[in-house]
Amino acid sequence: MRKIREVLRVVWECGLTRRQAAASCRVGRATVTAYLRRAEAAGLSWAEVEALSDADLEQRLYPPLVPVPSEERPLPDWAEVHTELRRKGVTLQLLWEEYRSAHPDGYGYSRFCELYRTWRAQVDVTMRQTHKAGDKLFVDYAGQTMPVVDRRTGEVREAQIFVGVLGASNYTYAEATWTQGLEDWIGSHVSTFEYFGAVPEVVVPDNLRSGVRQPCRYDPELNPTYRDLAEHYDLAVLPARVRKPRDKAKVEVGVQIVERWMLAPLRHRRFFSLAELNAALRERLERLNERPFQKLPGSRRELFEQLDRPAMRPLPVRRYAFAQWCKARVNIDYHVEVDGHYYSVPYRLVGKQLDVRLSRRIVECFFGAQRVASHARSHLRGRHTTVSSHMPKAHRDYAQWTPQRLIRWAGKTGPAVAQVVETILGSRPHPQHGFRPCLGILRLGKHYGGERLEAACQRALTIGSATYKSVRSILEKGLDRESLSEDAQTTLPLAHDNVRGAAYYRSVEDSSC
Repeated sequence: MRKIREVLRVVWECGLTRRQAAASCRVGRATVTAYLRRAEAAGLSWAEVEALSDADLEQRLYPPLVPVPSEERPLPDWAEVHTELRRKGVTLQLLWEEYRSAHPDGYGYSRFCELYRTWRAQVDVTMRQTHKAGDKLFVDYAGQTMPVVDRRTGEVREAQIFVGVLGASNYTYAEATWTQGLEDWIGSHVSTFEYFGAVPEVVVPDNLRSGVRQPCRYDPELNPTYRDLAEHYDLAVLPARVRKPRDKAKVEVGVQIVERWMLAPLRHRRFFSLAELNAALRERLERLNERPFQKLPGSRRELFEQLDRPAMRPLPVRRYAFAQWCKARVNIDYHVEVDGHYYSVPYRLVGKQLDVRLSRRIVECFFGAQRVASHARSHLRGRHTTVSSHMPKAHRDYAQWTPQRLIRWAGKTGPAVAQVVETILGSRPHPQHGFRPCLGILRLGKHYGGERLEAACQRALTIGSATYKSVRSILEKGLDRESLSEDAQTTLPLAHDNVRGAAYYRSVEDSSC
């Protein structure tokens, strides 16, 4: 009260301005203004202020508010408040302002927040977290599995249960798969999005190997196929922290509900196929999503249609096609080996490491972010798929790796080795297809020695099997040290349908110069 008296005195008695009074009394100008307004509202003069005691002056300046009985204050619909908070941009401050606009005598903001927190604490724990509409999808596998019996053999196989739960509405999806492997993991995500008919902003998975290649609290490394899925649907993947189940508490509770309301009622039924099990799960899933909440109005489906569905993005026009990623280095024959088959890439990439995307029908090769080759996928092991535009002119534009050079190199070991190399090169549609086996034969000389390799090649020519596998087998079994039977052919014709001859390669070199 002493400070208030001093402010009133210097203004009313001494005639100072409010700025001067604030500087003299060391208070803010707004404080001076507030004191004067209260004194004027109370109808006081300086003479009356001097005559009043501190207690009486405080009573006049700060009269007690007339309390409004709690029973006369309208109470907000807390369930509606809780639902509205999940909409994007909606805050307690905004909801309180709307409440006070409708009820001017209602509760103040602090009391409004306190009452809401008290109400929220009484709601089931699954509803305590506030999730924005259309924001996050939480995914995981249930710990419980479902047995499926093979009708022919009677063998019992355990099916895994995939569960996905939307944050705002608790709308749930579940399906059975044979494994938790990459293909089933990706397929379950695609099925989930198609069941919702829309795509969320973020997916929150656990750190299972199919989704996260290298867990990290700050920068986890996603599986390339999982990252490819996220790019296709234009969403973000934010894995939960390791050993932090609260990061995905929504799906933890969702898994528990699926086990209680979907799996437990089916425990006495026998299923003979995965499709039969999924049909039963879909029926129970519809019941779960239609089932009313116990402490909130509506059901999961109603909240989904009201909150999540309008805020989620539509599905892309094209359905995601499962594809695996791997790395492959380009050999000197400008081919990469993928699943036992050889696919060509531009010869300028020899020695480079490429990212390879394998779908069911297509093999795509990427150097950095650029796609450099695309082929129809082939399952013929040991065969080649070559695009003519990938080949260098005269097959020697890169590092001078030519058939003639390989033949000369092989000739340094012996004539039989050179003849085997020439036979292999002449038996392929493109000589470059024979580079790998020829290099393999020359590498055998480092392990077994030049003399043994020459003898093995001579034996392979004699028996008419001039291939890398044959020469390697002869060396591994020591047959190069044994003599051939007298009736065996001792020489192989130097000219036949499968041998082009050294002159062919020289003519190719001359024409390219």
